[in-house]
Amino acid sequence: MISVVVVEDSDTIREGLRILIDETEGYACLGAYSNCEAMLLDIKKLSPNVLLMDIGLPGMNGIDGIKEVKSIFSEITILVLTVYEENELIFEALCAGASGYLVKKTPPSKLLEAIQEAFMGGSPMSSHIARNVIELFKKKKQSSSPNNDAQLTGREKEILIKLVDGHSFKSIADSLFISIETVRFHFRNIYKKLHVHTQYEAVAKAIKERIV
Repeated sequence: MISVVVVEDSDTIREGLRILIDETEGYACLGAYSNCEAMLLDIKKLSPNVLLMDIGLPGMNGIDGIKEVKSIFSEITILVLTVYEENELIFEALCAGASGYLVKKTPPSKLLEAIQEAFMGGSPMSSHIARNVIELFKKKKQSSSPNNDAQLTGREKEILIKLVDGHSFKSIADSLFISIETVRFHFRNIYKKLHVHTQYEAVAKAIKERIV
């Protein structure tokens, strides 16, 4: 069972999401909130697998809400669901700790698949947003200079650079002639050393701190 909490200020959309999640086998909506402040009071107690978060919210915005949630409950998986497609907002959300980024026009079946993918450790986002993210990361990488303070091995940096350049785990494994499981092993070490939990957090931190 994948447990989900929803934060969405539109009553109609929020109720629709709650019904969709609750009435789908294998999913349960533990709570549906119209703002971050109310959700933050309950999030640790509810302990959901996935938090489905809007960005444009009354009071505390979704990006600040993501940061607050991560400070309270670092293990939670956060999936952004919003109308905003601006590159900088996407980048900020991923830097804050979101694992994926979807727009509200995503079909219900695809949304449920994305929740499952995020729960399984993936980073779901629509293809055009993924392309925008990769391009934005590349631009930020090109405008920075390397910082050698991070305690990553040569191989870990090599793998992280390939991720920043937009390669998938399989592509990284193929190009380095290693198994996907070996790539995953290196990423577990990279996440631990960089104090992050997702691919995009790792990429964002690598670029912001000029590690690669």
